[in-house]
Amino acid sequence: MNEIIESRSAADTFAYGKVLGEKAALGEVYALAGDLGVGKTVFTQGFAAGLGITEPVNSPTFTILQSYEDGRLPLYHFDVYRIGDVEEMEEIGYEDCFYGEGVCLIEWAELVREILPKDCIRITIEKNPAEGFDYRRITIER
Repeated sequence: MNEIIESRSAADTFAYGKVLGEKAALGEVYALAGDLGVGKTVFTQGFAAGLGITEPVNSPTFTILQSYEDGRLPLYHFDVYRIGDVEEMEEIGYEDCFYGEGVCLIEWAELVREILPKDCIRITIEKNPAEGFDYRRITIER
C-alpha cells in the first residue's frame, strides 16, 4: 500500500512526520531515503515529536546512531550517510535496535538495504523544482 503526500513547506514535512510518529508501533523500522537537503531530518524531527520526544533531534551523521528514550517508545535514529559498509552496522549492534523495544528510523536507508527487514516501512522524499523550491513529494510504502 502506497501513500503519497505533497508537502509545500518544511512545516508541512515536520507535520507529516509527526502524524506518522503518533501512529508508530513497537518494533517498526522506517527506511528513509532522499537526496541531500530534501528534508529527511525535518521529517525525523516531526516523527520524534509524534512519539512525544521533547529533546532536540539532530542528524547523527558522525555517530551513526542516536537514541531517544523520553517518548512513548524509544527512537533509534540512524544516519548511515557516512557508513563504509554494512559491517559497521553490525559493530554498533543494529539488530538490538531493529528488533528491540522501540522504533527505528534510518536516514539514507538505501545504503544499507541488504540488512533492512522485509516488512520495513519505506519513505522516500523527493524535490520537484517545477512545483516550487519548498515542494516535497513524500511516498510511504508499507
